[in-house]
Parts: sequence; structure tokens; C-alpha cells
Amino acid sequence: MNESTGNEKSTTSLKGLPLFEDYDPKTLAREKAELEAMELGGTLSRWKQYFGKTGPGWLQSAFTLGGGSAIASLYLGAHYGYELLWVQPLAMVVGIVMLSAASHQTLSTGIRPFHAMRCFIHPVLAWAWGIATIVATLVFHLPQYALAAGVTEDMMDAAFGWEPSSGTARTMFLLGTGVVVLAVCTMITWNYGKGMKGIKLYESVLKVFVWLIILAFLVVIIHNAAIGRIDWWALLKGFVPLHIPTNPMGVTKIMGAFGAAVGINMTFLFGYTLLARGWGREHRKLARFDLITGMLVPYTLATALIVIAAGSTIHGTDFAAEDIKPENVGELIGAAGTGPVVGRIIFGFGILGMALSTITLQMLVTGFAACELFGISAGGWRYKLACLIPAPAFLGVIVWKSVGTWIALPAFALGLLMLPIAYVGWFLLNNSVRFLGKDRPAGKKRLAWNLAMGFALLVTFVSVGYSLYKIGGPLKDLFNRIF
Repeated sequence: MNESTGNEKSTTSLKGLPLFEDYDPKTLAREKAELEAMELGGTLSRWKQYFGKTGPGWLQSAFTLGGGSAIASLYLGAHYGYELLWVQPLAMVVGIVMLSAASHQTLSTGIRPFHAMRCFIHPVLAWAWGIATIVATLVFHLPQYALAAGVTEDMMDAAFGWEPSSGTARTMFLLGTGVVVLAVCTMITWNYGKGMKGIKLYESVLKVFVWLIILAFLVVIIHNAAIGRIDWWALLKGFVPLHIPTNPMGVTKIMGAFGAAVGINMTFLFGYTLLARGWGREHRKLARFDLITGMLVPYTLATALIVIAAGSTIHGTDFAAEDIKPENVGELIGAAGTGPVVGRIIFGFGILGMALSTITLQMLVTGFAACELFGISAGGWRYKLACLIPAPAFLGVIVWKSVGTWIALPAFALGLLMLPIAYVGWFLLNNSVRFLGKDRPAGKKRLAWNLAMGFALLVTFVSVGYSLYKIGGPLKDLFNRIF
């Protein structure tokens, strides 16, 4: 099942992230000493100091807050009001259980995730994981650009009353928007390869993106609350799973929300952002804290605010399901009573922030995956070019509507199949003495880890199985049309 013993003996060369090892050893040593000193203080004091050191968890949050999460949240709110507010926090908790295990493994051994999977599970699994990451990223890069351009066009109309004078003018506007978005996201992404200062700058920019997203949606909620549109008791009950749909549409919406919470490319990225920071064994508690405060909390806030916004405006109206799209939902919310400024411009900025944050994270993970698959040193111009592999997707501003049906379903199926494989790999690694040695959880801790990971695997397999069942018919029709 495993590669030769020679590979295990050479794992020293697979540790760390050589590209980013220009961080100041004295700074890193001081940070490790600070973390050890924090252990002697109280829990609240330690948490307070942790906040200033977080980063990789926020990147995961910015990654998952994209078009998929937006449409899943909009559908949940539009169709069920506040009843399914519990779905996305639970979906994220399931993902965080697995990412916590991955952080324990990476920080305990220092071995890059791709090579941990290759040397201690099976090389085929590692390559499938890397290839699925790139394929899924390439395909789902397209709709992020389409979303960014569509929202920008709607905000221009709401703010200035401007509309393209012809089809050609609209195409040029969309293409121009795509080029600008690509340029901005490339500039942000390439900062990550400029050593520790670049990494921290990149993380700070993404943190700002996440907070701006939350703030934009919060303004909509505050407006709705001020005009008495929100039923606060129903809202609070929505975070408790009192309502579990059994009809096909409801189950599909829940599975879609689970699928949007943690994607295959997110599982690949996380370990590398930990190593890029120079984090090691001393940072294991910080990494778990980072996942809770930087990923779970912002994601729950942002998606809940979108659900509440849709639930307090679109839910119960005559808008058809096919009318609810991220690029035009601001218009629907505005027409439902919030007005164009709150509904189309402010809410639109939130959706635009989601698209931009996801685009730059998808570029970053493509760079890491390509470096591992093709033996490229993660640094210099080749690394920067690797980050640009998904760049042609800026054409998604004009082609996504026509090509999405043809490529989205196969890519979605591939990503779904690979996600549980990554999770199973992490489960096996977490129980491997040969891989973790003395850092393998033991006794009650091992039982607790296995129960939590087992539950996460069960939920994931059910979600994947149902989702594949639902897209099986459309996939069959698609292949019949092709062949």
C-alpha cells in the first residue's frame, strides 16, 4: 500500500516550505518562546494574545466565502426563511474537525501534505488529490469572474443609471471588468511569495476582505431590523435543527450547503499556509484557535447574514427559484423593500468581495499544487506563473453561461469524489504510528479524535453520495449528448 522505505528515510527533504524559509529565525524563535510563555497564563489571556498571530484560518474563511457559499445561503434563506440557519455552521464544524487533524499532522511532522499522503498512504492518492485540486479550481474559477462582473454591472446601474448601449459595449465592459479583477487578484496573490512580510500582507488583505463582506451584509440586516422586517424569535430558533426537510428540494439545498463549506482545493491549501508561516509543533493550539476564530466564526457570520437578508426580503414573495442568482439578488432584495442603495450597492459589494477573495485563494492553491506535482520550487517566476494557471478563467465573464453546464457537472463530481478520499487519508495518517510517532493521539484523546473524524466522514459520505445521485441523471444526459 505504501511507497518504498527509501521514501520514508528521505522525508527530511519533504519538510517545510523551502520557498518561504527566508523568514527571520530570530523572529520565529521569539514567537515560539512567546507561545510557550502563554501556556503558563490563563486561557482568556492566551486567547487574547493568539488573535494577533492568526492568519491561515482566515485564508480558509476567505476561500470558502465565494460564489458557492453565496448561492447556497441565498437559496436557504429564500426558500426556508430562517429555519435552516443551523445547516452551514454544522457543515463548517465537520470541515474544521478534519482540518484540525490535518494541522496536527502537518505541524507535528513538518512534512508537506502532498508528500505525507504520497509516502505514508499511496502515491496514486496524492496525485489524484493534487490533480483534482487543480481541475476543480480551474473550472470553478470561471463563475467567480462571472459573478464579479455581473455584480459590478448591477452596481453601476444602481449607482449611476449606466447600462451598456449595445451587446458589443456590454461584452467589452464585462471583459474589461474581468481584466481589472485579474490584475488586482494577481497583485495580491504574488505578495504571498515575497517572504514573511508578503505573507502577512496577503493575510491582512484577505482579513479585510472577510470583514468587509460581513460588514456589507450586516448593513442590510440592520436596515431590515430598523424597518421591522426581522422576526428575532424565529431567527434564533433557526440556529437549532428543529426543522429538517425531507423533500428532495430541501435535502438538495442542505447537501449543497455542505458541499460549499469545504472544497477539495481548500483541503490541499491549508497545510501549506501553515508551513509558509514557519509554524511548527509549538503552534498546534494556535492553529486550532485560528480555525475557530478565523474560519468558523467569520464563515458562520457571513453566511447567516446572507440567509437572514434573503429570508427577511425574498422569502414568501413571488420570485421564482430561477430568478435567485448571486449577480442579481441585490436587485431582488432591493425590490423587496430595502431599496437600491442597501439592496444593490451595499449587498453587491459583499458579493463582489466574496468573488475577489475566492479568486486570489484559488490562484494561490493552484500555485502550491502545481509546484508539488511538477517539482517546481515554490518561489521565483516559475511559482508566479503557476499561480496564473487559472488566469484564462477571466473569460468566464462572458462564456460561463454557455460552457458552465458542460464542464461544471463533471468537475463537481470529481471534486466530490476526491473530498472523502482526502478525509480518509487524513484519518489514516492520524492513526499512523509510522507517520506521527509519539505525536499520534493515544488513549481517550485518540478515541475522541476517531469519533469526531468518523462522524465527519459519515456526514461527508452521505452528502457526497446524495449529491452524486442527484447529478447522476444530468451527467448521463450530458455524456449522451457528447458521445
